[in-house]
Amino acid sequence: MTHSRQIIQAPTLITAHANADFDALAAMVAASKLYPEAVLVFPGSQERNLRNFFIESATYLFNFKQAKDIDFSSVRTLVVVDTRQRSRIPHVEAALSNPGLRIHLYDHHPDSDDDLPSDLCEYRPWGATTSIITRLIRDRGITVTEEEATLLGLGIFEDTGSFTFGSTTEHDFDAAAWLKTQGMDLNAISELITRDLTSEQVSILNSLLQSASTHEINGVPIVIAEATISHYVGDFALLAHKMLDMENLKVLFNLGRMADRVHVVARSRLPEVDVGQICSSLGGGGHAFAASASIKDRTLSQVKDELFALLFSSVNPQKLVRNHMSSPAVFLDDAATIARAEEVMNRYGLKALPLVKAEHPEQVAGYLEYQTATRAMAHGLGDMPVSIYMQRNVQTVGPDESLFPVMEIVVSNRQRLVPVVEHGSIIGVITRTDIINTIVEEPARIPEALLPEKRRERNITSLLRERLPQRHVNLLEQAGALGDTLGVPVYAVGGFVRDLLLGRTNLDLDIVVESDGIAFARELARALKGRVRAHTKFKTAVVIFSNESGEEERIDVATARLEYYEYPAALPTVELSSIKMDLFRRDFTINAQAVQLNKGHFGRLIDFFGAQRDMKDKVLRVLHSLSFVEDPTRILRAIRFEKRFDFQIGQQTTRLIKNALQLELIEKLSGRRIFHELEAVLKETNPLNCLHRMDELDVLRRISPHLRITPTKNQVLEELENVIKWYRLLYLDDSPEPWMLYLLGLLMGCAYPEVKEVARRLSLSRRQEEDLQDVRELSHKCLGLLQQWVAGERTMSGLYCILSPMRTEGLLYLMARTKTDDIRRHISYYLTHLRKISLDIGGDDLRNMGADPSPVYARVLSRVLGAKLDGNVPTRKEQLEFAFSILAEETAKAHDQHRHRGRACSPRTLPPAKAGNNDSS
Repeated sequence: MTHSRQIIQAPTLITAHANADFDALAAMVAASKLYPEAVLVFPGSQERNLRNFFIESATYLFNFKQAKDIDFSSVRTLVVVDTRQRSRIPHVEAALSNPGLRIHLYDHHPDSDDDLPSDLCEYRPWGATTSIITRLIRDRGITVTEEEATLLGLGIFEDTGSFTFGSTTEHDFDAAAWLKTQGMDLNAISELITRDLTSEQVSILNSLLQSASTHEINGVPIVIAEATISHYVGDFALLAHKMLDMENLKVLFNLGRMADRVHVVARSRLPEVDVGQICSSLGGGGHAFAASASIKDRTLSQVKDELFALLFSSVNPQKLVRNHMSSPAVFLDDAATIARAEEVMNRYGLKALPLVKAEHPEQVAGYLEYQTATRAMAHGLGDMPVSIYMQRNVQTVGPDESLFPVMEIVVSNRQRLVPVVEHGSIIGVITRTDIINTIVEEPARIPEALLPEKRRERNITSLLRERLPQRHVNLLEQAGALGDTLGVPVYAVGGFVRDLLLGRTNLDLDIVVESDGIAFARELARALKGRVRAHTKFKTAVVIFSNESGEEERIDVATARLEYYEYPAALPTVELSSIKMDLFRRDFTINAQAVQLNKGHFGRLIDFFGAQRDMKDKVLRVLHSLSFVEDPTRILRAIRFEKRFDFQIGQQTTRLIKNALQLELIEKLSGRRIFHELEAVLKETNPLNCLHRMDELDVLRRISPHLRITPTKNQVLEELENVIKWYRLLYLDDSPEPWMLYLLGLLMGCAYPEVKEVARRLSLSRRQEEDLQDVRELSHKCLGLLQQWVAGERTMSGLYCILSPMRTEGLLYLMARTKTDDIRRHISYYLTHLRKISLDIGGDDLRNMGADPSPVYARVLSRVLGAKLDGNVPTRKEQLEFAFSILAEETAKAHDQHRHRGRACSPRTLPPAKAGNNDSS
């Protein structure tokens, strides 16, 4: 028996931050004393002791509910404790958009940019949030039970380290003293606070102690320790407490790689090191003396590098921007031309140039990179304004700020250049090089994120083995071993890597080698007992071989190369290059990833351009500003990938698409290239979404003004997509051409010359154009005949006669175009039944009847088929008899018409049905 889940109305709701600790739990219970009508929603915790305590005790003692049972539209007052950050309460996100929502906040953590707006905010920089609410409870004369006093005390003891943390204040002692008068059980608290280490935790603690290293950063000793565990281990924070006590440390950062995350636990006993600020920059939170963060999709090394950068820039706030910036600043306004910007950068030897808004010179508009300017000049775009190809959304700093925000901008946001603004004017810039030069003078190491040639990588060997068939893993290993033998790096690249990371099936293997790809392909083909099809011009090859099942497979092999385009919309010219340059030539960041296959580095994922971040954010982004200028077909590809993966084309990428369209680059493409990309679009699962996006961006009109989607066309296209999906589910032998089907819909209502014009623009072959025109004309004629058939005798033979001359594409188009359900049902019946019906007799049977081979065979068999379709001659015997009678008629008719030519043949007596061809055939 199943029970429907009860949805709870919660006009007042109390909650805390995700991954709650004892202080958060206690503060929620304390808040319920101020809001007795409220519903408490516990956000969950990863702390083992807290989770067990909560499950065993708190669920029964207090009025906690699960978020999934709450009707969030009913929330009118939201009470949030132990945090003010919106990002830390995702479990109640649905309530935040409620009209008229009142938000009350109770917190002891410092301000952040992510803080919620509130109607009431009780903030105190005390050791525990529970202490703040306890003071309010006492001041209002509210009493608490012994169980409540014990839980509230537990929160205070936990967050103050039993009153030993530097963040502890006299107010925390005062709150605990009052709770003692209310019956707080110190024995119970001691049992929960005192935690014995498990054998696994002892092993991890040993790893942390062995890896711990002390770094003198701006005169402050900071200990960093790390450990790697294959799965999540609870109470990781406990190990930081143990290390602080055992080694008498002042500042400690413990980094633990667990499954797909890096957990950071930080503790500080020095006012010079605010671990709350540092962990907040890493995506976590906390206060100055105790904080944590959980970071996904970054390696331990990457997190460690970012931590060093943050420590360097935050430990000594006296390092000011003005002391390290390049000044005076050289800049232009965003109306300047590319040619002017290149000239300025050449004159001053700049790698990037800040830009201000022409109409508002006090506002920074962005910056232009030198590489982009030179490539634009090569394409003859020197007269274009820099605003089209500049990097936007640039963050700025003031001259009297510390280097901390600059480090975050350069490292986390990968912004090459940071303008320094004072009184509305740019007075200087800080570049990545400035940051590196500053760090080199310090004892801390240079973060890898600041090194432009450092590969962003992680190892995905386990993912390869988990998501690929074993024979494909074997192929990858074999290719890597061959690379080792030949002494060349070998990589799997492109869509294969992208889909592997997205969890999509894609077994089309593309390999790139940092050497002669054709020579490598020949060796690989020899090892696989296959053959090679080489393309010398592009330095690529296809290895064709048979797998263990005897099925033919292919592997594309390419030389790592840099492509450059001699003019906009040209085919690429190819030069030898490295894997990084090979990836840089690709269309979008998500396609610019590689997995190394050589044995010593097997499974190493290489991502120079932030593809993993873009996949996480579901953003489609080009690699450089001239991507669409160099290859406008990427516009269609962008739309295809956006809809296939349910991503969003990034803002800058959208602007670059519109610029390429304004430059009429689609019009400069050859018809075959457009048709090739359009054909790929129309093979997608939901191509109509792509067509709508193409129409929205004005791409269809740029291809041909006859392809614009009107409301009438849209109705047919929508029905066409439904019909195609229905037909595919039938799993019939023939596969209709999607390009013809959707082109029929897009060209609906067009005249013959207009269709011919579109066919010429798409460079359709003569056969393709003839088929398209024939299907259009025949479908129009058939629609009229079908309407007559519906109003007439409605025989199956008549239906067959109308529809049998039509290609499958025409039949599906008719189903989509007709507004009559009766016609649609009968076309469906023809496709699924009628056209499969065949005769049980043939020409040999007519010959046995004495008829010589002649056109009369076709007429006889056609009439017999019609009779069978109408249910008149279902068996072979009846078909033979009917055929004999038709032949007799034909013979008599021929005898009358051709008596002067001599004696006509006459059929012999109808032979009996042959064995094996009885009535049951």
